[in-house]
Amino acid sequence: MKMNAFIKTLAALSLGTLALSGLAQETYPNRPITLVVPTSPGGTTDFTARLISESLSKALGQPVVVENKGGASGNIGGQAVATAKPDGYTLLVAYSGYQVGNPHLFKKAPWDPIKDFTPVAFLTKAPQVVVATPSLPVSDLKELTAYAKANPGKLNYASSGNGSIQHIAGELLKQITGTRMAHIPYKGAGPAVQDLMAGQVDLIITTPASVVGQIKGDKLKALGVTSQTRLSALPNVPTTSEQGIKNFNLDSWFALYAPAGTPPDVVKKLNTEINKILARPEIQKKAEDSGTFVEQMTPAQLASFTKKEYDYWGNVIKNASITAE
Repeated sequence: MKMNAFIKTLAALSLGTLALSGLAQETYPNRPITLVVPTSPGGTTDFTARLISESLSKALGQPVVVENKGGASGNIGGQAVATAKPDGYTLLVAYSGYQVGNPHLFKKAPWDPIKDFTPVAFLTKAPQVVVATPSLPVSDLKELTAYAKANPGKLNYASSGNGSIQHIAGELLKQITGTRMAHIPYKGAGPAVQDLMAGQVDLIITTPASVVGQIKGDKLKALGVTSQTRLSALPNVPTTSEQGIKNFNLDSWFALYAPAGTPPDVVKKLNTEINKILARPEIQKKAEDSGTFVEQMTPAQLASFTKKEYDYWGNVIKNASITAE
């Protein structure tokens, strides 16, 4: 009888432990969540993080804090998340130029985009817009090409860092148009755009969200967009194809990743809530007004997409002979 009572007690304790364990998982999150942005404030990565942070906080019942960790072409922020505890409380709002470009640009990248991260949710994508400082005497890409050829080596273009899509786009534009321009890297699109408005640099090729307000306010000049069709946010700006520049269609994208080993139930919960947020008309309009577009994916779809993009941009970078070191 004593043995039977002892067995029953053990069984009850085991069931209680399982119940507590299940309860602990069900209560995620029970403290603040940090969205790490691997750029300075003011760029499209930062915009994307803030596009979802407030709504995600309300959905999860916990503060969702945006933390900017710019520098080293996104490697500082990326490494901070790659080495964080895989519990769903430290997440990376990744920019495609860093996430799938850096491993091909740095001989010793501090993280691997496939092995070190768990895909959570796709967020937004955006074409690029070629933007000039107001003092530059050109109004479109044809005039830019003519001016650059007449003044070889005089022009420069800014980027959010070595190896960013802006950097790659600038090198591709040089190759396609047969022009010479110097590359000036910054620690994020925000500081680069500030210097562009001040006339410290001549051009930047970046996502519309970083510059649409300044373009509409006549503080910057848009010379062309790299999408197949014109943007609703910038309806008067012609595409690169319209201006005779072929094969210059570029999209940046932004997605959420967790450290490798994050529990599947945590990933599923985040993906579900984020996709609900992205489906809201007001969120979609806010994104479109900035020149970006929301898109939804499952974690499995994002994993497949990431690998495909990793391979694609690896080929682009190799063919363009671009390095960050």
